[in-house]
Amino acid sequence: MARRILITGATGYLGSRVAERATDAGWSVIGTYLRAASDIAEAQLDIRDATAVRNLVRQVRPDAVIHTAAGRDDWRAMADGAAHVAAAAAEQGSRLVHVSSDAVFSGREVDYDEVASPDPVYRYGAAKAAAETAVAAVDPTAAVVRTSLILGYGRGQHEVLTRDLIAGRVQGALFTDMIRKPIHVDDLADALLELAASSYGGVLNVAGPDAISRYDLGVLIARRAGLDRPGSPWPRSRSRVCA
Repeated sequence: MARRILITGATGYLGSRVAERATDAGWSVIGTYLRAASDIAEAQLDIRDATAVRNLVRQVRPDAVIHTAAGRDDWRAMADGAAHVAAAAAEQGSRLVHVSSDAVFSGREVDYDEVASPDPVYRYGAAKAAAETAVAAVDPTAAVVRTSLILGYGRGQHEVLTRDLIAGRVQGALFTDMIRKPIHVDDLADALLELAASSYGGVLNVAGPDAISRYDLGVLIARRAGLDRPGSPWPRSRSRVCA
């Protein structure tokens, strides 16, 4: 019998790829959605609702849970939601892989390892740090994956933002002093699935090998898409934080 895996946020960019690759790898996949179902996400779930999370995990009885659902501007979804998923998974005895972010760091240091303490400087990073704290407190055996900018198939947030800036659909800038280590969505998805089948507990940094600024990454994305027209000024700026 195939092992059963529950993937929260399976209609999202990362979650959908995790679900697809889990299916290809032979897992029995149950994906969740918040607003609109898909072929691979058939279980509606609001992770802000602790009772709903507990009931679904009890019903599904998964061998593993990969928590990709977030809600970027919603503290309750990012922080409280992670705690709800961790508690429900622990109660059921399910293996938990929680997706976090390098945004938990300020960027004041050059390098960060797995024992570095979070020092977020904006709300998103603070919510992610709070989520990590909750997951570790509830289930120290869970894998907490700190990743970076996720790219691939033109659907990554930074890829979309770059195109929108060039087209004038949004106003803003790509920061020259925000340094990240981008990773392809499929590489990250495969790493999460490998962790789901393992017993690794604690924080693990999972990102690409190359450090690059948001601005320079945008230039590369534009070139690949044929959008770096000569004479077209690129919006750039230094940020107030480095994260």
